[in-house]
Amino acid sequence: MTRLLLVVLDGAKPSMMERAVQRGEAPALAAIMERGAFVPELCAAFPSVTPVCATAIATGTLQDRHHIAGMNWWKRDERRYVEYGSSFRAARKLGIAKQLTDTVYNLNGSHLSRETPTVYETLDDAGVRTAGTTYLVYRGRHEHAVSRETALTRLAGQLFRKPVLGPRELFYADIFASRQTGCRSQMGLPGIRDQHSGCVGAWLAARDLYDFLLLSLPDNDTHSHKNGPHAQPTSIAAADQQIMRVADAVGGIDRLLDTHAVVVCADHSHAAVERTIDLRGAFSEWAVAGPGGSAVDEAELALCPNQRAAMVYGLVEEARPATIPRVVEAAAAIPGVDVMAYRDGEDAVVRAPARGELRFRSGGDVRDARGNAWTVAGDLEALNASVSDGAFASPDYPDALRRVWAALTCPTSGDVLLSAAPGYEFPDWGGGDHVGGGSHGSLHHSDSLGALAFCGVDAPAGTGPGAWSITDVAPMVLAHFGAA
Repeated sequence: MTRLLLVVLDGAKPSMMERAVQRGEAPALAAIMERGAFVPELCAAFPSVTPVCATAIATGTLQDRHHIAGMNWWKRDERRYVEYGSSFRAARKLGIAKQLTDTVYNLNGSHLSRETPTVYETLDDAGVRTAGTTYLVYRGRHEHAVSRETALTRLAGQLFRKPVLGPRELFYADIFASRQTGCRSQMGLPGIRDQHSGCVGAWLAARDLYDFLLLSLPDNDTHSHKNGPHAQPTSIAAADQQIMRVADAVGGIDRLLDTHAVVVCADHSHAAVERTIDLRGAFSEWAVAGPGGSAVDEAELALCPNQRAAMVYGLVEEARPATIPRVVEAAAAIPGVDVMAYRDGEDAVVRAPARGELRFRSGGDVRDARGNAWTVAGDLEALNASVSDGAFASPDYPDALRRVWAALTCPTSGDVLLSAAPGYEFPDWGGGDHVGGGSHGSLHHSDSLGALAFCGVDAPAGTGPGAWSITDVAPMVLAHFGAA
Protein backbone atom coordinates (compact mmCIF):
# COMPACT_ATOMS: atom_id res chain seq x y z
CA MET A 1 0.00 0.00 0.00
CA THR A 2 1.46 3.35 -1.04
CA ARG A 3 1.51 6.23 1.34
CA LEU A 4 -0.96 9.10 0.88
CA LEU A 5 -0.27 12.83 0.97
CA LEU A 6 -3.32 15.05 1.43
CA VAL A 7 -2.51 18.68 0.65
CA VAL A 8 -5.11 21.26 1.69
CA LEU A 9 -4.31 24.38 -0.30
CA ASP A 10 -6.54 26.90 1.42
CA GLY A 11 -8.84 28.92 -0.86
CA ALA A 12 -7.31 27.74 -4.15
CA LYS A 13 -9.37 29.04 -7.05
CA PRO A 14 -9.36 26.53 -9.93
CA SER A 15 -8.60 29.05 -12.68
CA MET A 16 -5.70 30.44 -10.64
CA MET A 17 -4.25 26.98 -10.02
CA GLU A 18 -4.44 26.28 -13.74
CA ARG A 19 -2.76 29.61 -14.46
CA ALA A 20 0.12 28.86 -12.07
CA VAL A 21 0.61 25.48 -13.77
CA GLN A 22 0.42 26.96 -17.27
CA ARG A 23 3.05 29.54 -16.36
CA GLY A 24 5.39 26.77 -15.24
CA GLU A 25 5.36 28.11 -11.68
CA ALA A 26 3.82 25.02 -10.06
CA PRO A 27 5.76 21.97 -11.27
CA ALA A 28 4.57 19.69 -8.45
CA LEU A 29 0.92 20.42 -9.19
CA ALA A 30 1.59 19.99 -12.90
CA ALA A 31 3.07 16.53 -12.29
CA ILE A 32 0.14 15.49 -10.11
CA MET A 33 -2.36 16.63 -12.76
CA GLU A 34 -0.42 14.93 -15.54
CA ARG A 35 -0.44 11.59 -13.73
CA GLY A 36 -4.00 11.88 -12.46
CA ALA A 37 -6.95 14.23 -12.72
CA PHE A 38 -7.89 17.87 -12.20
CA VAL A 39 -11.37 18.88 -11.02
CA PRO A 40 -12.24 22.60 -11.36
CA GLU A 41 -15.46 22.44 -9.35
CA LEU A 42 -14.92 20.98 -5.89
CA CYS A 43 -17.91 22.37 -4.02
CA ALA A 44 -17.52 23.83 -0.54
CA ALA A 45 -19.96 23.78 2.36
CA PHE A 46 -22.22 26.74 3.13
CA PRO A 47 -21.20 29.01 4.75
CA SER A 48 -18.06 28.48 2.70
CA VAL A 49 -15.69 29.56 5.48
CA THR A 50 -12.63 27.67 6.64
CA PRO A 51 -13.82 26.09 9.93
CA VAL A 52 -16.94 24.61 8.30
CA CYS A 53 -15.06 23.46 5.21
CA ALA A 54 -11.93 22.21 6.97
CA THR A 55 -14.13 20.06 9.19
CA ALA A 56 -16.02 18.76 6.15
CA ILE A 57 -12.72 17.70 4.56
CA ALA A 58 -11.54 16.04 7.77
CA THR A 59 -14.80 14.15 8.43
CA GLY A 60 -16.40 13.65 5.02
CA THR A 61 -19.60 15.24 6.35
CA LEU A 62 -21.36 18.61 6.31
CA GLN A 63 -22.26 20.51 9.46
CA ASP A 64 -25.56 18.76 10.06
CA ARG A 65 -23.31 15.96 11.30
CA HIS A 66 -20.06 17.65 12.34
CA HIS A 67 -21.71 20.69 14.06
CA ILE A 68 -19.09 23.36 13.24
CA ALA A 69 -21.49 26.07 12.05
CA GLY A 70 -19.21 28.92 11.04
CA MET A 71 -16.19 31.09 11.67
CA ASN A 72 -18.35 33.03 14.10
CA TRP A 73 -21.42 31.42 15.70
CA TRP A 74 -23.58 31.60 18.80
CA LYS A 75 -23.27 28.81 21.36
CA ARG A 76 -26.79 28.55 22.70
CA ASP A 77 -26.07 26.45 25.79
CA GLU A 78 -23.31 28.83 26.95
CA ARG A 79 -25.05 31.99 25.63
CA ARG A 80 -21.93 33.41 23.99
CA TYR A 81 -20.23 33.94 20.64
CA VAL A 82 -17.67 31.46 19.36
CA GLU A 83 -14.99 33.13 17.26
CA TYR A 84 -12.30 31.06 15.51
CA GLY A 85 -10.21 33.92 14.14
CA SER A 86 -12.02 36.22 11.72
CA SER A 87 -9.47 38.91 12.56
CA PHE A 88 -7.36 40.11 15.47
CA ARG A 89 -9.77 43.00 15.98
CA ALA A 90 -12.71 40.59 16.20
CA ALA A 91 -10.78 38.49 18.71
CA ARG A 92 -10.10 41.58 20.82
CA LYS A 93 -13.78 42.52 20.79
CA LEU A 94 -14.96 39.08 21.85
CA GLY A 95 -11.97 38.09 24.00
CA ILE A 96 -8.56 36.95 22.78
CA ALA A 97 -8.07 34.24 25.38
CA LYS A 98 -11.51 32.77 24.66
CA GLN A 99 -10.89 32.92 20.89
CA LEU A 100 -7.59 31.06 21.25
CA THR A 101 -9.13 28.48 23.58
CA ASP A 102 -12.04 27.90 21.21
CA THR A 103 -9.74 27.52 18.21
CA VAL A 104 -6.96 25.44 19.73
CA TYR A 105 -8.94 23.30 22.19
CA ASN A 106 -12.72 23.56 21.96
CA LEU A 107 -13.20 23.16 18.22
CA ASN A 108 -11.75 19.65 18.41
CA GLY A 109 -12.43 18.90 22.04
CA SER A 110 -16.10 19.82 22.44
CA HIS A 111 -17.56 21.66 19.41
CA LEU A 112 -16.88 18.94 16.83
CA SER A 113 -19.48 16.20 17.26
CA ARG A 114 -18.24 13.10 19.06
CA GLU A 115 -20.54 11.08 16.81
CA THR A 116 -18.55 12.08 13.72
CA PRO A 117 -15.03 10.62 13.48
CA THR A 118 -12.23 12.47 11.76
CA VAL A 119 -10.06 10.87 9.11
CA TYR A 120 -7.27 10.75 11.70
CA GLU A 121 -9.42 8.82 14.18
CA THR A 122 -10.57 6.28 11.61
CA LEU A 123 -7.04 5.72 10.29
CA ASP A 124 -5.57 5.59 13.79
CA ASP A 125 -8.08 2.87 14.64
CA ALA A 126 -7.00 0.96 11.52
CA GLY A 127 -3.33 1.05 12.53
CA VAL A 128 -2.30 3.57 9.85
CA ARG A 129 0.59 5.85 10.81
CA THR A 130 -0.99 9.31 10.74
CA ALA A 131 0.66 12.73 10.70
CA GLY A 132 -0.51 16.30 10.29
CA THR A 133 0.73 19.86 10.11
CA THR A 134 -1.17 22.89 11.39
CA TYR A 135 -4.85 22.42 10.49
CA LEU A 136 -7.96 23.48 12.38
CA VAL A 137 -9.20 19.89 12.72
CA TYR A 138 -6.61 17.59 14.22
CA ARG A 139 -8.57 15.19 16.47
CA GLY A 140 -7.03 11.73 16.58
CA ARG A 141 -6.28 8.96 19.08
CA HIS A 142 -2.78 9.94 20.29
CA GLU A 143 -2.14 12.28 23.21
CA HIS A 144 0.22 15.23 22.79
CA ALA A 145 1.47 17.56 25.50
CA VAL A 146 2.16 21.24 24.91
CA SER A 147 5.64 21.79 23.47
CA ARG A 148 8.27 23.40 25.68
CA GLU A 149 10.87 23.46 22.93
CA THR A 150 11.30 27.25 22.58
CA ALA A 151 11.04 30.30 24.82
CA LEU A 152 7.98 31.42 22.84
CA THR A 153 6.13 28.15 23.36
CA ARG A 154 7.06 28.13 27.04
CA LEU A 155 5.53 31.61 27.29
CA ALA A 156 2.44 30.48 25.39
CA GLY A 157 2.22 27.59 27.81
CA GLN A 158 0.70 29.98 30.33
CA LEU A 159 -2.51 29.75 28.25
CA PHE A 160 -2.03 26.41 26.48
CA ARG A 161 -1.55 23.86 29.20
CA LYS A 162 -3.76 20.85 28.46
CA PRO A 163 -2.71 17.98 26.21
CA VAL A 164 -4.79 17.16 23.13
CA LEU A 165 -5.65 14.08 21.11
CA GLY A 166 -4.31 14.15 17.56
CA PRO A 167 -2.68 11.98 14.90
CA ARG A 168 0.39 9.95 15.78
CA GLU A 169 2.62 12.80 14.59
CA LEU A 170 1.07 16.21 15.35
CA PHE A 171 2.57 19.60 14.55
CA TYR A 172 0.19 22.49 15.33
CA ALA A 173 1.89 25.88 15.00
CA ASP A 174 4.61 25.63 17.64
CA ILE A 175 2.14 24.68 20.37
CA PHE A 176 2.17 20.91 19.79
CA ALA A 177 5.10 19.07 18.22
CA SER A 178 5.44 15.34 18.61
CA ARG A 179 9.13 15.48 17.60
CA GLN A 180 11.90 18.05 17.66
CA THR A 181 12.29 18.86 13.97
CA GLY A 182 13.90 22.30 14.21
CA CYS A 183 10.99 23.70 12.16
CA ARG A 184 9.40 26.92 13.43
CA SER A 185 6.11 28.63 12.55
CA GLN A 186 6.46 31.70 14.78
CA MET A 187 3.25 30.54 16.49
CA GLY A 188 1.36 30.24 13.21
CA LEU A 189 2.35 33.57 11.68
CA PRO A 190 0.74 34.13 8.24
CA GLY A 191 3.39 33.93 5.55
CA ILE A 192 5.40 31.44 7.62
CA ARG A 193 2.78 28.71 7.97
CA ASP A 194 3.36 27.07 4.57
CA GLN A 195 7.11 27.03 5.15
CA HIS A 196 6.58 25.39 8.52
CA SER A 197 4.37 22.70 6.96
CA GLY A 198 6.91 22.08 4.21
CA CYS A 199 9.74 21.84 6.71
CA VAL A 200 7.87 19.38 8.92
CA GLY A 201 6.57 17.38 5.95
CA ALA A 202 10.03 17.00 4.47
CA TRP A 203 11.49 16.01 7.86
CA LEU A 204 8.85 13.31 8.32
CA ALA A 205 9.08 12.07 4.73
CA ALA A 206 12.85 11.72 4.86
CA ARG A 207 12.51 9.48 7.93
CA ASP A 208 9.51 7.45 6.70
CA LEU A 209 7.40 8.41 9.73
CA TYR A 210 3.91 8.33 8.21
CA ASP A 211 1.55 6.42 5.98
CA PHE A 212 -0.89 9.36 5.81
CA LEU A 213 0.20 12.99 6.01
CA LEU A 214 -2.11 16.01 5.94
CA LEU A 215 0.02 18.87 4.63
CA SER A 216 -1.81 22.11 5.38
CA LEU A 217 -0.88 25.11 3.21
CA PRO A 218 -3.00 28.08 4.38
CA ASP A 219 -0.99 31.08 3.19
CA ASN A 220 -2.73 31.24 -0.20
CA ASP A 221 -5.92 32.20 1.64
CA THR A 222 -4.23 35.08 3.48
CA HIS A 223 -2.58 36.30 0.26
CA SER A 224 -5.90 36.20 -1.58
CA HIS A 225 -7.75 38.03 1.20
CA LYS A 226 -5.26 40.88 0.93
CA ASN A 227 -4.53 41.00 -2.79
CA GLY A 228 -7.61 39.48 -4.39
CA PRO A 229 -8.21 36.11 -6.04
CA HIS A 230 -6.41 37.06 -9.26
CA ALA A 231 -3.17 37.39 -7.27
CA GLN A 232 -3.30 33.70 -6.32
CA PRO A 233 -0.84 32.33 -8.89
CA THR A 234 1.98 33.84 -6.83
CA SER A 235 0.84 32.24 -3.57
CA ILE A 236 -0.05 28.95 -5.26
CA ALA A 237 3.46 28.85 -6.71
CA ALA A 238 4.84 29.41 -3.20
CA ALA A 239 2.68 26.56 -1.89
CA ASP A 240 3.92 24.34 -4.72
CA GLN A 241 7.47 24.88 -3.47
CA GLN A 242 6.48 23.27 -0.16
CA ILE A 243 4.97 20.25 -1.93
CA MET A 244 8.22 19.99 -3.89
CA ARG A 245 10.13 20.24 -0.62
CA VAL A 246 8.41 17.08 0.60
CA ALA A 247 9.03 15.46 -2.77
CA ASP A 248 12.73 16.29 -2.66
CA ALA A 249 12.97 14.60 0.74
CA VAL A 250 12.04 11.27 -0.88
CA GLY A 251 14.04 11.70 -4.08
CA GLY A 252 12.08 14.15 -6.26
CA ILE A 253 8.59 14.57 -7.61
CA ASP A 254 8.62 11.40 -9.74
CA ARG A 255 9.73 9.34 -6.77
CA LEU A 256 7.05 10.96 -4.59
CA LEU A 257 4.35 10.01 -7.10
CA ASP A 258 5.75 6.49 -7.37
CA THR A 259 5.55 5.98 -3.60
CA HIS A 260 2.57 8.14 -2.66
CA ALA A 261 -1.00 8.72 -3.71
CA VAL A 262 -1.57 12.47 -3.66
CA VAL A 263 -4.73 14.52 -3.19
CA VAL A 264 -4.55 18.33 -3.41
CA CYS A 265 -7.77 20.12 -2.53
CA ALA A 266 -9.07 23.56 -1.73
CA ASP A 267 -11.53 24.01 1.12
CA HIS A 268 -13.35 26.80 -0.75
CA SER A 269 -12.58 29.42 -3.37
CA HIS A 270 -12.33 33.24 -3.35
CA ALA A 271 -14.29 36.10 -4.91
CA ALA A 272 -13.43 39.77 -5.20
CA VAL A 273 -14.91 42.13 -2.58
CA GLU A 274 -15.88 45.69 -3.47
CA ARG A 275 -18.45 46.71 -0.82
CA THR A 276 -19.55 45.90 2.72
CA ILE A 277 -22.98 45.06 4.13
CA ASP A 278 -24.23 46.90 7.22
CA LEU A 279 -25.55 43.91 9.14
CA ARG A 280 -25.58 45.63 12.52
CA GLY A 281 -27.32 48.70 11.15
CA ALA A 282 -30.08 46.62 9.62
CA PHE A 283 -31.02 45.35 13.09
CA SER A 284 -30.42 48.58 15.01
CA GLU A 285 -33.95 48.52 16.43
CA TRP A 286 -33.35 45.11 17.97
CA ALA A 287 -31.53 44.26 21.19
CA VAL A 288 -28.41 42.55 19.82
CA ALA A 289 -26.01 40.62 22.04
CA GLY A 290 -22.37 41.53 21.87
CA PRO A 291 -19.83 44.30 22.36
CA GLY A 292 -21.54 47.67 22.30
CA GLY A 293 -24.93 45.95 22.35
CA SER A 294 -27.27 44.47 24.89
CA ALA A 295 -26.50 42.22 27.82
CA VAL A 296 -27.12 38.59 26.93
CA ASP A 297 -30.08 38.28 29.30
CA GLU A 298 -31.78 41.22 27.57
CA ALA A 299 -30.81 40.47 23.97
CA GLU A 300 -33.26 39.42 21.27
CA LEU A 301 -30.75 38.50 18.56
CA ALA A 302 -27.18 37.35 18.02
CA LEU A 303 -25.55 38.40 14.75
CA CYS A 304 -22.75 36.25 13.35
CA PRO A 305 -20.89 37.62 10.31
CA ASN A 306 -19.00 34.98 8.34
CA GLN A 307 -17.27 37.01 5.62
CA ARG A 308 -19.61 36.56 2.62
CA ALA A 309 -22.26 34.88 4.74
CA ALA A 310 -23.97 35.67 8.03
CA MET A 311 -26.22 33.99 10.56
CA VAL A 312 -28.93 35.50 12.76
CA TYR A 313 -30.02 33.72 15.95
CA GLY A 314 -33.24 34.42 17.82
CA LEU A 315 -32.37 34.37 21.51
CA VAL A 316 -35.83 34.45 23.08
CA GLU A 317 -37.03 30.88 22.66
CA GLU A 318 -40.73 31.51 23.07
CA ALA A 319 -40.59 34.41 20.62
CA ARG A 320 -38.74 32.61 17.83
CA PRO A 321 -41.82 31.74 15.71
CA ALA A 322 -42.61 35.45 15.50
CA THR A 323 -38.98 36.59 15.39
CA ILE A 324 -37.86 34.65 12.31
CA PRO A 325 -40.34 36.22 9.84
CA ARG A 326 -39.42 39.69 11.11
CA VAL A 327 -35.71 38.91 10.72
CA VAL A 328 -36.31 37.68 7.16
CA GLU A 329 -38.21 40.84 6.24
CA ALA A 330 -35.48 43.04 7.70
CA ALA A 331 -32.75 41.06 5.92
CA ALA A 332 -34.59 41.26 2.61
CA ALA A 333 -34.19 45.02 2.68
CA ILE A 334 -30.41 44.98 3.25
CA PRO A 335 -28.42 46.07 0.17
CA GLY A 336 -26.02 43.30 -0.81
CA VAL A 337 -28.00 40.36 0.59
CA ASP A 338 -28.52 37.91 -2.27
CA VAL A 339 -30.16 34.86 -0.69
CA MET A 340 -31.73 34.09 2.69
CA ALA A 341 -32.44 30.62 4.10
CA TYR A 342 -34.53 29.53 7.08
CA ARG A 343 -36.78 26.72 8.31
CA ASP A 344 -40.56 26.82 8.18
CA GLY A 345 -41.87 23.66 9.80
CA GLU A 346 -40.50 20.69 7.87
CA ASP A 347 -39.53 22.85 4.91
CA ALA A 348 -36.34 24.71 4.17
CA VAL A 349 -37.02 28.07 2.54
CA VAL A 350 -34.65 29.92 0.24
CA ARG A 351 -35.69 33.46 -0.51
CA ALA A 352 -33.98 35.81 -2.94
CA PRO A 353 -35.41 39.34 -2.56
CA ALA A 354 -35.33 39.97 -6.30
CA ARG A 355 -36.28 36.48 -7.52
CA GLY A 356 -38.83 34.86 -5.22
CA GLU A 357 -39.06 32.00 -2.75
CA LEU A 358 -38.28 28.29 -3.08
CA ARG A 359 -39.32 25.63 -0.57
CA PHE A 360 -37.82 22.16 -0.34
CA ARG A 361 -37.44 19.18 1.96
CA SER A 362 -35.52 15.94 1.98
CA GLY A 363 -37.12 13.07 0.07
CA GLY A 364 -39.19 13.23 -3.09
CA ASP A 365 -39.06 12.78 -6.84
CA VAL A 366 -36.52 15.49 -7.71
CA ARG A 367 -32.84 14.55 -7.64
CA ASP A 368 -29.74 16.72 -7.53
CA ALA A 369 -26.42 16.00 -9.27
CA ARG A 370 -25.29 13.78 -6.36
CA GLY A 371 -28.45 11.69 -6.50
CA ASN A 372 -30.08 13.11 -3.36
CA ALA A 373 -33.90 13.16 -3.43
CA TRP A 374 -35.93 16.30 -2.72
CA THR A 375 -39.42 17.71 -2.80
CA VAL A 376 -39.29 21.18 -4.36
CA ALA A 377 -42.01 23.83 -4.67
CA GLY A 378 -42.13 27.52 -5.47
CA ASP A 379 -39.90 29.82 -7.47
CA LEU A 380 -36.94 28.01 -9.02
CA GLU A 381 -35.65 31.48 -9.93
CA ALA A 382 -34.72 32.00 -6.27
CA LEU A 383 -31.67 29.86 -7.02
CA ASN A 384 -31.61 30.47 -10.77
CA ALA A 385 -32.44 26.77 -10.91
CA SER A 386 -34.15 24.43 -13.33
CA VAL A 387 -35.74 20.98 -13.16
CA SER A 388 -35.62 18.80 -16.24
CA ASP A 389 -36.77 15.15 -16.23
CA GLY A 390 -36.66 15.23 -12.45
CA ALA A 391 -33.08 16.53 -12.29
CA PHE A 392 -32.46 19.69 -10.26
CA ALA A 393 -29.68 22.03 -11.43
CA SER A 394 -28.54 25.38 -10.01
CA PRO A 395 -25.14 26.24 -11.55
CA ASP A 396 -25.00 29.69 -9.93
CA TYR A 397 -25.48 28.07 -6.52
CA PRO A 398 -23.81 24.63 -6.75
CA ASP A 399 -25.09 21.74 -4.63
CA ALA A 400 -27.49 24.30 -3.18
CA LEU A 401 -30.19 22.06 -1.73
CA ARG A 402 -27.80 19.75 0.13
CA ARG A 403 -25.64 22.61 1.41
CA VAL A 404 -28.54 24.75 2.61
CA TRP A 405 -30.29 21.75 4.17
CA ALA A 406 -27.14 20.78 6.08
CA ALA A 407 -26.71 24.35 7.31
CA LEU A 408 -30.31 24.71 8.46
CA THR A 409 -30.45 21.31 10.17
CA CYS A 410 -27.13 21.82 11.97
CA PRO A 411 -28.01 22.18 15.67
CA THR A 412 -25.51 25.01 16.16
CA SER A 413 -26.49 27.10 13.10
CA GLY A 414 -28.44 30.33 13.17
CA ASP A 415 -32.17 30.58 12.54
CA VAL A 416 -31.71 32.69 9.41
CA LEU A 417 -28.69 32.36 7.09
CA LEU A 418 -27.68 35.11 4.69
CA SER A 419 -25.55 34.83 1.56
CA ALA A 420 -23.98 37.96 0.10
CA ALA A 421 -24.31 39.01 -3.51
CA PRO A 422 -21.16 39.00 -5.66
CA GLY A 423 -18.84 41.81 -4.62
CA TYR A 424 -20.24 42.13 -1.07
CA GLU A 425 -19.01 41.06 2.36
CA PHE A 426 -20.22 41.28 5.98
CA PRO A 427 -17.58 42.99 8.20
CA ASP A 428 -16.61 40.96 11.26
CA TRP A 429 -17.18 41.92 14.90
CA GLY A 430 -13.99 43.99 14.86
CA GLY A 431 -15.09 45.89 11.75
CA GLY A 432 -12.65 43.98 9.55
CA ASP A 433 -13.37 43.39 5.88
CA HIS A 434 -11.53 42.49 2.67
CA VAL A 435 -12.63 45.31 0.38
CA GLY A 436 -10.12 45.53 -2.45
CA GLY A 437 -9.13 41.92 -1.89
CA GLY A 438 -10.86 38.56 -1.90
CA SER A 439 -13.18 36.67 0.41
CA HIS A 440 -15.53 33.71 0.67
CA GLY A 441 -18.47 32.33 2.61
CA SER A 442 -21.42 32.61 0.24
CA LEU A 443 -23.61 30.09 -1.55
CA HIS A 444 -22.57 31.56 -4.91
CA HIS A 445 -20.32 29.62 -7.28
CA SER A 446 -17.68 32.36 -7.32
CA ASP A 447 -16.36 31.45 -3.88
CA SER A 448 -17.88 27.97 -3.51
CA LEU A 449 -16.01 26.05 -6.22
CA GLY A 450 -12.42 25.24 -5.34
CA ALA A 451 -9.71 23.17 -7.01
CA LEU A 452 -8.98 19.44 -6.72
CA ALA A 453 -6.10 17.45 -8.21
CA PHE A 454 -5.31 13.83 -7.41
CA CYS A 455 -3.35 10.81 -8.58
CA GLY A 456 -2.84 7.28 -7.33
CA VAL A 457 -6.24 7.21 -5.64
CA ASP A 458 -9.69 6.40 -6.97
CA ALA A 459 -12.58 8.84 -7.28
CA PRO A 460 -15.58 7.90 -5.13
CA ALA A 461 -18.72 6.58 -6.76
CA GLY A 462 -21.23 9.24 -7.72
CA THR A 463 -18.73 11.99 -8.40
CA GLY A 464 -18.41 13.73 -11.73
CA PRO A 465 -19.27 17.06 -13.36
CA GLY A 466 -21.44 19.09 -11.01
CA ALA A 467 -21.31 16.45 -8.28
CA TRP A 468 -17.90 16.87 -6.59
CA SER A 469 -17.87 18.01 -2.95
CA ILE A 470 -15.23 18.55 -0.30
CA THR A 471 -17.03 15.77 1.58
CA ASP A 472 -15.61 13.36 -1.03
CA VAL A 473 -12.01 13.89 0.14
CA ALA A 474 -12.12 11.85 3.35
CA PRO A 475 -13.78 8.86 1.62
CA MET A 476 -11.01 8.92 -1.02
CA VAL A 477 -8.39 8.78 1.73
CA LEU A 478 -10.13 6.08 3.77
CA ALA A 479 -10.81 3.89 0.71
CA HIS A 480 -7.12 4.05 -0.22
CA PHE A 481 -6.24 2.46 3.12
CA GLY A 482 -9.18 0.07 3.11
CA ALA A 483 -10.65 1.88 6.11
CA ALA A 484 -13.85 3.19 4.53
